[in-house]
Amino acid sequence: MKVLLLAAGRGTRISRYLAGNPKCTVDIGGQKLIQYTIELFHKKGITDIAMVLGYRAEVIQETLKDYEGIRYFYNPFFDVTNSIASAWFAKDFLSQYDDTLIMNADVYLEETLLDRILECHKSPVMFADGTRKEEADYKYKYENGLLVKYGKELTGSDITGEYIGIGRFSKDFMPEFMEKLDGMIRTQQHSVWWENILYEMVGKRPVYVEEMDGLFWAEVDYVEDYERILRFRGYKADFSLNVEKI
Repeated sequence: MKVLLLAAGRGTRISRYLAGNPKCTVDIGGQKLIQYTIELFHKKGITDIAMVLGYRAEVIQETLKDYEGIRYFYNPFFDVTNSIASAWFAKDFLSQYDDTLIMNADVYLEETLLDRILECHKSPVMFADGTRKEEADYKYKYENGLLVKYGKELTGSDITGEYIGIGRFSKDFMPEFMEKLDGMIRTQQHSVWWENILYEMVGKRPVYVEEMDGLFWAEVDYVEDYERILRFRGYKADFSLNVEKI
């Protein structure tokens, strides 16, 4: 198993609260979010980890300076491209075919949730939370474990859960993934998410969705997301994001 963490974006929706630092470097109570994530993967025996950096890359590398073996790639166009371009800049890592997780680096996962993800052997499979519907950011509709619809604009009965920012892919699927990735970059589709590689397959081949409802996760897009993480870990933050144990 290998893991690609995407951390190139600026995070404009919350950046004013973070003193301009990358979202994955927020303090979650005694350590940074990205440190927690790396240590969690190491605990599961996963050490083949790469990150794509962009905005304030030096802050992330300084945060992880004591963690050996992480491969870094850089998206110099992070301010004018989306995450599909970041994935393309890590193509040397992804082309060394193995079972692969691709994950947004600003996502917090409780350990049991990661265990569920690692136990899932469907491919390609995206992970969703069926307990979050109306408040969901990026919404999925899935039926019988297959993705049917997707998008921020979904409403009502078209929402069965919120995408949590992680996909898992088998070694056998990765050549197809890379072919689609190269094709989309060649046709200048660099303003879309890496997940669009999978979305273009919907209706043509099975794209699975695995439910993670009941287990805790949060993506640091808004201050409310950050506060949810702190509460889960037994901390609170004041308006300057100083963290205190509850």
